[in-house]
Amino acid sequence: MYSKTNASAATLTKNRTEGSIVSASGMCVTCVDGCIGMCEVGKSAYRGHEVIYPQPFGVITSAGEKSYPVDYSHFNIVSGVIGAEGIEADSDKAIFPNVNLEVAFGHDKGLKFHYPWIIPGIGSTDIAKNNWEGLAIGSALAGTGLTIGENVVGMDPGAVIKNGRVVDTMDLKRRVKLYQDSQAKGYGAIIVQANVEDTRLGVQEYAIQKLGVTCVELKWGQGAKNIGGEVKIRDLKKAQLLHERGYVVLPDPTDPKVIKAFEKGAFKEFERHSRVGMVSEESFAARVEELRKAGAKYVFLKTGAYRPSALALAVKFASKYKIDLLTVDAAGGGTGMSPWKMMNEWGIPPVELHSLLYQYVKELADKGEHVPAIAVAGGFVFEDQVYKGLAMGAPFVKLVGMARAPIAAAMVGKTIGRAIEEQQLPVYVERFGSTRDEIFVTANSLRNELGDAEFEKLPPGALGLYTYYERLAQGLRQLMAGCRKFTMEYISRDDLVALTHQASEISHLPYIMDCDKQEVQKILEGKKVAARALK
Repeated sequence: MYSKTNASAATLTKNRTEGSIVSASGMCVTCVDGCIGMCEVGKSAYRGHEVIYPQPFGVITSAGEKSYPVDYSHFNIVSGVIGAEGIEADSDKAIFPNVNLEVAFGHDKGLKFHYPWIIPGIGSTDIAKNNWEGLAIGSALAGTGLTIGENVVGMDPGAVIKNGRVVDTMDLKRRVKLYQDSQAKGYGAIIVQANVEDTRLGVQEYAIQKLGVTCVELKWGQGAKNIGGEVKIRDLKKAQLLHERGYVVLPDPTDPKVIKAFEKGAFKEFERHSRVGMVSEESFAARVEELRKAGAKYVFLKTGAYRPSALALAVKFASKYKIDLLTVDAAGGGTGMSPWKMMNEWGIPPVELHSLLYQYVKELADKGEHVPAIAVAGGFVFEDQVYKGLAMGAPFVKLVGMARAPIAAAMVGKTIGRAIEEQQLPVYVERFGSTRDEIFVTANSLRNELGDAEFEKLPPGALGLYTYYERLAQGLRQLMAGCRKFTMEYISRDDLVALTHQASEISHLPYIMDCDKQEVQKILEGKKVAARALK
């Protein structure tokens, strides 16, 4: 059974007969008259549409729990024993600390990241806003990218909007500045994304001309859902403000009957929804040109887990209009309020989507057409997955997009910082010490790099993210050194094998028992084999 239906931690529901569940429906085998309704059907009987979304809103990120037939764990990384690439084949030099993880991309190779990953688009949700300090400063210190997602300006009560265009902000200005103030030596990038509402408000033009942002991203969608973003609003005045700014707000916060019901406590939350974009080549080309004329140095495109023809369209447009980075986000994850069933049952999963992506991009490359840098996203968490994502799409994929895991790291750092202040550290953490310097393993190196005064200003959320990234970096260096790859450009599809025939068929990577067949036969026959084939 791939899907888990009718009960999930995401919707705060469970079955009464947990050991006896109908596989097709997820209902208890015996549904009893008198049950209070703990399952999703039962909860929907009294909370209705609220149960569509993961809960509790504002303090969680969520990811689909559907088990796909194939995922990245169905591939293994393989390596040989001869030579080294990107460094001298000397055992004293070819050591993992010497692996260089830097990546440069963009039309002029002017974007430089210390690490091959990026946070792709976290926007107006509370979980993003409440952890932005740690995410922005941690990303900047690490020299990686961070994307400010959709609706940040539209959701900002402090934004000044005149004649339908933004002229000043509080939240967006704060988010950009937190990153820029910690950015060092030109590494990393802060990117401002826009959806339909953001484009109408002129958010990207404002960010370019008033905030010094050089990277902007057009958004077609994401892997978690195929509709616009949505959030919950618990304040009537804010719901009315968003309605005034043109958002879809449910129920209508200007309706006197709705206002009366809200004030009586008949319901406690409004829903704010964004519109879906309507893609055409003409409008896409025009918008790219507008942004470049407005001063954008780099223009990105992010698309989601749509059908193959939509992916092909994104690839072709990114090529034709010289987009600097194309991000392809697969089904199954989300950082905000994605409908729970949509998150599980809509879209193309990571291995399938990224395999199609490679096929389409390679076809363009073989024709001599422009291929932009590419980022893949969809459930990546650790260094092995990062390596596999890069290798699956090599040499075109330059970055892996991650959001939920970095947010988790920033949240844990923030929580530990609060516990240190309150002297309420749990035993699990206290065994490492009672101060930031003792608990965070990167604290000493950061203190030496920044100086005592600047280090003491660091929010613990930034320490959490930076330290998590340090773990990923060392782990990735070890994997690369084991594969004898010491710079990023040497990662290749040859580094992966499929563990099942199905995974091989989807990815066009060799089944593990077929790997190196020709080379093996030559070796056994005493024939010479090219060294490259054995790496």
